[in-house]
Amino acid sequence: MIPDGQSVTDTTLARWYKGGEPLAVDEMVCGLVRTYSSDAPIADSAPSGTAYATGFKSHTGFVGVLPDVNTMPGMKPLAEADKRKPVASILEAAQLLGKSTGLIATSEIMHATPADFSSHDPSRKNYDSLSEQKVYQDIDVVLGSGDYYLKPEGRKDGENLVDELKNMGYDYITTPEEMKNTTSSKIWGMFAPKDLSYEMDRDASKQPSLAEMTQKAISVLSKQEKGFFLMVEGSKVDWASHANDPIGVISDTLAYDDAVKAALDFAKKDGNTVVISVTDHGNGGMTIGNKATDNDYDKRTLDEFIAPLKKATRTGEGVEKLFNADKSNIAEVMAKYYGITDLTAEEIEEIKNTKSGSMNYTVGPMISKRANIGWTTNGHTGEDIPLYVYAPSGCKKLSGVVENTDIADYMSELFGIKLSDVTTRLFVPVRAVAEAKGAEVIWNTDDEKNPVVVITKDGNEIKIPVNKNIAYVNGSEVKLDGVTVFNGINTYVPQSAIDLIK
Repeated sequence: MIPDGQSVTDTTLARWYKGGEPLAVDEMVCGLVRTYSSDAPIADSAPSGTAYATGFKSHTGFVGVLPDVNTMPGMKPLAEADKRKPVASILEAAQLLGKSTGLIATSEIMHATPADFSSHDPSRKNYDSLSEQKVYQDIDVVLGSGDYYLKPEGRKDGENLVDELKNMGYDYITTPEEMKNTTSSKIWGMFAPKDLSYEMDRDASKQPSLAEMTQKAISVLSKQEKGFFLMVEGSKVDWASHANDPIGVISDTLAYDDAVKAALDFAKKDGNTVVISVTDHGNGGMTIGNKATDNDYDKRTLDEFIAPLKKATRTGEGVEKLFNADKSNIAEVMAKYYGITDLTAEEIEEIKNTKSGSMNYTVGPMISKRANIGWTTNGHTGEDIPLYVYAPSGCKKLSGVVENTDIADYMSELFGIKLSDVTTRLFVPVRAVAEAKGAEVIWNTDDEKNPVVVITKDGNEIKIPVNKNIAYVNGSEVKLDGVTVFNGINTYVPQSAIDLIK
């Protein structure tokens, strides 16, 4: 479980916002995690999630692949042949063990963190590739948003992945009611075209909460006798931190904590489930107290920090939708829904001039100032972050100061599998190995947006579409146990594809 971009100050502020009551994660705290990437002390979500999913640090923007260089202290140099090579995730390992798998996020489901566990590409921006691999990864339960990127209008390759999912037998759902009622063992739920709303802005009739999605996924996945793997991301804690919006941070930190409670409740009853909660990096550098606006910040009472925040009932994203076309109702909306009744003329003008989709960046700092909340940056930060683990009696519990890569190693140890073995099985450099077997390999780009690897030998032809888990042997479809990946340098296929060469 990953509350993306959540700094320790976020949980502290959320706890005070609740009146000092413990959070669900509090009982699980057991260490610290070092979040640096392969070549920098501050990581973004792509290499951070890659470390958690695969056990390898990577470069900014890289999803499920090795970096170009390892330059941080203590890291071994990277072999030339390994640059950008795809490496197996714990989700892929779980599948090979016969376990059920699931992904949940409040961002679009092809965003960096969920992509890290299910896709492989040197660019987190390559949504066509990331989403297609995810669709063909055969994940049992996917819940979140981003169906725009599954439909032809949102894709450069023109494919309709929603139709593909339905053809694969998924119950494709779009409402909380449908999620509640489905009895399928294969569910793909998309509840918004792009990202989901912040919890504070959420319409419960249109979007489920993170806790509800978590409960649903667990109820489905836990029916598998061999066990399951589930990744849950509270994605927009990070987005609110980028915007310096403490309301968004509180909103989705508490929503995430509710999801952790749902997982903990199951794990304690089940007796055979480990729950790990860990953010991928800090963000924003939030402080409770702000010398830049108040020299006596350390003398402020708790109420002086919390009362201004309690007045808000929407995030910046939420209030933006309440302004009329000419934004003539700014003062009324900000007073009623954001709790600010003393807007200056300059602040009103700033709100008027804010571009669509950026309102958190404008109004977040306004309420931060009134609540004595400080920020050091609009970006990620490099400090160690808390590690939270629940493990049943008799099960090893990870603790102490650990590397982010240790999370993947811990999970694979619990599963009794080596991720290196999974990588060897799922990512074979097709040209070198096929040619060594006497076959001819052609990269077919007749359809430029949907390339195909064509292998011929002794009159037999094997066509392997990139980003999919299928091959066509002399025209007959064969399902593979992993997806085909092109990393911009080489194409990698599962060993099961190589075994088709006779």
